[in-house]
Amino acid sequence: MTRRLRRKVAKKGKDDTVSLSYLEIEVDNLGLQRNGVVDWINLPDDTVIQLFSCLNYRDRASLSSTCKTWRFLGSSQCLWSSLDLRAHKFDAATATLLASRCVNLQKLRFRGAESADAIINLQAKSLREISGDYCRKITDATLSVIVARHEALESLQLGPDFCERITGDAIKATALCCPKLKKLRLSGIKDVYADAINALAKHCPNLVDIGFLDCRNVDESALGNVLSVRFLTVAGTSNMNWDLVSHLWHKLPKLIGLDVSRTDIGSDAVSRLLSSSQSLKILCTINCTVLEQDPSISTTKTNGKVLLTLFSDIFRELSSLFAKTSNKESNVFLDWRCSKNRDKNLNEIMTWLEWVLSHTLLRIAESNPQGLDEFWLKQGAALLLSLMQSSQEDVQERAATGLATFVVIDDENASIDRGRAEAVMRDGGIRLLLNLANSWREGLQSEAAKALANLSVNANVAKAVAEEGGINILAGLARSMNKLVAEEAAGGLWNLSVGEEHKAAIAEAGGVKALVDLIFKWSSGGDGVLERAAGALANLAADDKCSIEVAGAGGVHALVMLARNCKFEGVQEQAARALANLASHGDSNSNNAAVGQEAGALEALVQLTRSPNEGVRQEAAGALWNLSFDDRNREAIAAGGGVEALVTLAQSCSNASPGLQERAAGALWGLSVSEANSIAIGREGGVAPLIALARSDAEDVHETAAGALWNLAFNHSNALRIVEEGGVPALVHLCSSSLSKMARFMAALALAYMFDGRIDEFAPMSSSSESTSKSVSLDGARRMALKHIEAFIRTFSSPQAFAAAAASSAQAALAQVTEKARIQEAGHLRCSGAEIGRFISMLRNSSSILKACAAFALLQFTIPGGRHSVHHASLMQGGGAARVLRAAAAAATSPIEAKIFAKIVLRNLEHHQVETSI
Repeated sequence: MTRRLRRKVAKKGKDDTVSLSYLEIEVDNLGLQRNGVVDWINLPDDTVIQLFSCLNYRDRASLSSTCKTWRFLGSSQCLWSSLDLRAHKFDAATATLLASRCVNLQKLRFRGAESADAIINLQAKSLREISGDYCRKITDATLSVIVARHEALESLQLGPDFCERITGDAIKATALCCPKLKKLRLSGIKDVYADAINALAKHCPNLVDIGFLDCRNVDESALGNVLSVRFLTVAGTSNMNWDLVSHLWHKLPKLIGLDVSRTDIGSDAVSRLLSSSQSLKILCTINCTVLEQDPSISTTKTNGKVLLTLFSDIFRELSSLFAKTSNKESNVFLDWRCSKNRDKNLNEIMTWLEWVLSHTLLRIAESNPQGLDEFWLKQGAALLLSLMQSSQEDVQERAATGLATFVVIDDENASIDRGRAEAVMRDGGIRLLLNLANSWREGLQSEAAKALANLSVNANVAKAVAEEGGINILAGLARSMNKLVAEEAAGGLWNLSVGEEHKAAIAEAGGVKALVDLIFKWSSGGDGVLERAAGALANLAADDKCSIEVAGAGGVHALVMLARNCKFEGVQEQAARALANLASHGDSNSNNAAVGQEAGALEALVQLTRSPNEGVRQEAAGALWNLSFDDRNREAIAAGGGVEALVTLAQSCSNASPGLQERAAGALWGLSVSEANSIAIGREGGVAPLIALARSDAEDVHETAAGALWNLAFNHSNALRIVEEGGVPALVHLCSSSLSKMARFMAALALAYMFDGRIDEFAPMSSSSESTSKSVSLDGARRMALKHIEAFIRTFSSPQAFAAAAASSAQAALAQVTEKARIQEAGHLRCSGAEIGRFISMLRNSSSILKACAAFALLQFTIPGGRHSVHHASLMQGGGAARVLRAAAAAATSPIEAKIFAKIVLRNLEHHQVETSI
């Protein structure tokens, strides 16, 4: 059987314009397929128009340029009855280009003052509806010109942000110029004075819907003169005389719906309005604090009218408007929308209610007042989800924005309320949001993506988003030519990429390529989208496989471009973090070297360490730390002024966050692996700030500061500087008290370097020339250091295990000692031949404590399974270390710790030798 579809068909009228009619056509008879491929050139006109109707004006114009037929169809007036310009740059030049297609334009949405100024260039004299947001800079002059050129205007909405520069003069001009006006909704007007309102009453006889929201002053008496008004909202408006309102407004003969939400109305005024108005059917008083604090309101007689408050069951109250309702009152909006026999008056009420509720709930979510958790969990979230299914696009958008907003409890720390987020998920909100995100309407796409992004901060919601196919949807939206849509989609991928389980899915969905392309696409003028794209790439780059894909997609070049050129601190921070993560995978991939080889990368990161923003400095230092593990990068960083910059950073961060302190010390630790850099760090004054950081309360800072001081102490001049700057007590404190085994270990090694005898050869010269004002007792410092090194070593010894190992040298006994002595993280340390040689020499030191310390260190560096143990073993096998180790193990004067540890090191060397030969 042949399927039959009712399909819109284009017909040319007398003026060669294309209109829409309906005709039944047979799909099988279209004859469009050639070898299974659709012949796009021969598509019916109506099909092309249907496709065009699902595109924004920019994409529509692009497709129209492909051929003459499509150019003609693309200019069809039926496609240009509505225009949403919010996401695009709309100026006078653009308007002039579009003017020929906008002769019959009926509905226009715009954003910002520049777009408002350009509206008149469209020459759309038939315009019926204008809706604008971001209207703070729109002036009386601009609005007056707009209404003067559009006398057929029936609806004017500006908000929800405040129209700070619009006054009653522009409202008066609107009344004089637009006699057909039916709906006027304005937000944030300072003074809506009587003359302006009286002009509306006199010149706009069809004005049935008035909204003066969040205004400072509105003349109550004048509003009582607008006898045509059926729906009135003054939500959020201050300085209202409610006694006067209650005595005047109840006389309005046609007033059906009144919204006074978020005002200071009291119970007396509410009672008078409910009892006196003959026409009023519904009164919204949501989030009116004075009213809610009055216990008498719960007993107020409503006289058959609907009163909506925070403490009432809003769904139940709305259900009372209908003669028949479903058993589930929360479906009241859905039942109304699906109703086949709609009452006209009830339809108007519900349409208005959708608008005022979406506006009020969004405002409440933005202000986030205390004490509303119960409201949000019981009905607020459900109301927003119900409003998201409205047929009014602006209601859907505000509801989605409300969902994105009400879950956030801390913007700075990206913290959301778990209960609210999961309430959205339980009520099917994720699927609803994904359906909106799949819409062809870009306004809905951006707001839905924003809500999904915020909700995905919660791990359970993020899992649900991924399971519902949200990753593919967001990755697709990230490719949008609409910057707002792409920005929110990138934000969603950023939050989803926090979860390790989602990273591979994002990569498989093409998210990595989409995010990198975003950076190139919006490299200038797109700070929000750039920050989110870089943030998502930073999270993805923390995964080894994803980091390879980021680099392969051009991510290194894109991120370095941001680090070099972007001046927005949020973008700089995320770009530096992404580069840090790309460089963090060591030998598992070549990204570390690739970042260093990218032109300008290292210089840009060095420069970012001087940023006034702490987050930027922290991530830049972290990136330099990771990059310094590569030999060429390390020297290039130093050559590019990295030593001076990082020393300056360390000097300035004594009161900074632990994260910045850790990375500043870590970057110096990485650079100090090179002895030339180590000497330069000491010469530039790096010793003192590292000692200060070693006194930090943070365990992570202990490790990096101790590691840097250990490297610096290898050089005799730096060792003496550490002593002179008071570093011995700081290292002793770390060695004995830090909760980090690694910090204690490296502090002990630094002290061992400082007092293994080399400093004595240079102390007299250095003391006289560099520290004449300081009296330093090297002997006292040495005794203190050795005492705590010994105490540290003994914390890893077991008398019973040592005795057994000394008696038999059995493998089991040695393994038991090794297990007790092992510091897991020490296996990641990589020593040079000179450092290994110094510990070998230390085995010959006259100090038994230093012998034990040297043997203990060599044990850590050679334990099988350590990342660099094979490297260390090869250095020792080529340097005659075995002979020295055997001597230390057999020496009668050696402490038992040195003997046993030396035996274990010999066993480790044998293990590596056998392993290598195999």
